[in-house]
Amino acid sequence: MKDFIRVMKALSDPNRVKIIKLLTVRELCVCEIQAALNISQPTVSKHLKILEDAGLVKSKKNGLWVIYSIADGASSPYAATLLGALRHWLNEDPEIAEIMKKAPDLDRSKICAK
Repeated sequence: MKDFIRVMKALSDPNRVKIIKLLTVRELCVCEIQAALNISQPTVSKHLKILEDAGLVKSKKNGLWVIYSIADGASSPYAATLLGALRHWLNEDPEIAEIMKKAPDLDRSKICAK
């Protein structure tokens, strides 16, 4: 039951749901997520840690950046089920649609250079 509660708690925050939706478009680094959501870097990092602990996202180091992507769901059947559903849910929500439109144009080399 711990895994189930961890996944549900991770998805109980609107910003974490937005991060998941952004990552369904493409892999992103913290500064790209920060730019898309207009929230602070420490807040983005905290949300990503919670999502990673729940098995919803994974990270890899790429030069200067840590790149986040949707997890494959292998660590938790609850994460796998909800990730599959979230690919289709909320796409018509105006706020979600707006941030998902931003995702392809986010460029870490320009954002992080500021």
